[in-house]
Amino acid sequence: MATPHPARPAAITATGLRKSFGEKTVLDGIDLHIPQGTIFSLLGPNGAGKTTAVQILSTLITADAGDVRIAGHDLRREPDAVRAAIGVTGQFSAVDNLLTGEENLTLMADLYGFGRRRGRQIAAELVERFDLVDAARRPAATYSGGMRRRLDIAMTLVGSPSIIFLDEPTTGLDPRSRHGMWEIVRELVADGVTVFLTTQYLEEADQLADRVAVLSGGRLVAQGTPAELKRLVPGGHVHLRFADLGGLEKAARLLGIGTRDDEALTLQVPGDGSLKSVKALLDWVDAAEIEVEGLGIDTPDLDDVFFAVTGRPDHQEVTTR
Repeated sequence: MATPHPARPAAITATGLRKSFGEKTVLDGIDLHIPQGTIFSLLGPNGAGKTTAVQILSTLITADAGDVRIAGHDLRREPDAVRAAIGVTGQFSAVDNLLTGEENLTLMADLYGFGRRRGRQIAAELVERFDLVDAARRPAATYSGGMRRRLDIAMTLVGSPSIIFLDEPTTGLDPRSRHGMWEIVRELVADGVTVFLTTQYLEEADQLADRVAVLSGGRLVAQGTPAELKRLVPGGHVHLRFADLGGLEKAARLLGIGTRDDEALTLQVPGDGSLKSVKALLDWVDAAEIEVEGLGIDTPDLDDVFFAVTGRPDHQEVTTR
């Protein structure tokens, strides 16, 4: 996961963003602040409004209310300038199956108004960057899911956007292809691109995002770095594994807390998994002259956070800022 950059200027800001379809409120006044060159991940159950948020921010549909600035441009007043600064990869591939990978890229270059020579140059560069050289002249219909997704993102990059919206980009991909996509996203951010990512894979957000927001009931119910959000959920613990039963018994007796497993020779001690708490526990073990063979840390993950905050009946935002 990349480290946060709070001092960077904003790539995307939104205040009071609202959207309803008939009587159903999909976005109920959400606020966003996403620094340049970072990865922001929006999580939420199916139907929570993730795709609606992406469609508004990428000028595909209009909001009912709210102020939004993207790449320094007012979304309502300067939609063309916003479109020039962004790229969008939706849930469903924009690849034309009848064309080759190379032809898909040159077609995008034509749509952006690049000349024939420059378009071919851009296509060649992207084909190499996304490891599609061997498949470049094959119809896209013959591509695997991972190859199609790589081509899809390559097509998004033809216009050199500074901000990219990735709406559930790894849905349906196998684990190897998914990890390959993660590396592509990291490389984009290393080049200074800002990524707005929606995903149903919480591990994906944990691996990639600088900041995560959870959308539920039309509102953002939690925001923070993955580490900060995990600390909102109690229940972490440290596993100590001992060399013999005598050491386990002594530790359990002196410490006075924890759950012991005599067969595995382990003691499960409540703790938040922070460096400070683990160091304090190890210092105590050392002072008690108890031999410990191993240590494991089990802390809440984003799955725990997701289920905890989306289950809040009042949908009141929890933020670590």
